[in-house]
Amino acid sequence: MLDPRISVIGERLGRISKIIAVSSGKGGVGKSLIAATTALILSKKGLQAGLLDLDFTNPSSNMILGVSNVYPIEEKGMIPPKIHGVEYLSITFFAGDEAIPLRGEDVTNVFIEMLALTKWSDLNYLIVDTPPGLGDVLLDLLKLIRRLMFLVVMTPSRLSLGTVRKLLALLWGVKAPVIGVIENMLTEASASLRDEVERLGARFLGSIPFDPEVERGLGNPKKLLETKFAKRLSSILDQALEIT
Repeated sequence: MLDPRISVIGERLGRISKIIAVSSGKGGVGKSLIAATTALILSKKGLQAGLLDLDFTNPSSNMILGVSNVYPIEEKGMIPPKIHGVEYLSITFFAGDEAIPLRGEDVTNVFIEMLALTKWSDLNYLIVDTPPGLGDVLLDLLKLIRRLMFLVVMTPSRLSLGTVRKLLALLWGVKAPVIGVIENMLTEASASLRDEVERLGARFLGSIPFDPEVERGLGNPKKLLETKFAKRLSSILDQALEIT
């Protein structure tokens, strides 16, 4: 029997112009940081932006944004609170800092519940922080959110490139739109993998140098947006999303 909640998801997301999934083939590449900062940047540019943290394995957007003492409002669904101008929803609202021992169908069920209950407003962009990897979670998202466009994050590492190759193959295999690839945490000691990414047939959006000031900006969005990291990401987004 078809889950009636699935038919509601389209209605809940119907007021959103564009939905961008920030994804990576592996953890530790700065995916959540780029997702959260992207939402903040879009809001600062005067756009209506939302952030949906679906990284159940290690949700961290709440720490990046400095979220505390705010919760969704229950009104025939869940109205996400605004954090620094960004509509925000995360599993941490319900699980706190506790580990989330979910697997298989349980994860899918939580995804469906969150997507079916959340009442987003008229957004220009909804940024989705996805779990890392290529498992069932990603496949579930592709089935549940039909209009996903993907922003892929990697580091200048051969290990990262290998997982990106597999991720791109999966996305292209199901005809999911890929905006392009961002290379994060480039250092003087590392060489950019731009040529390799372009040989895969993906659009290389740019490199973001490692910025030690980011650590001091965690939990303080105003300070985070002043970092070289955020300014470089903002420039990349202007071109990738054609923001004027």
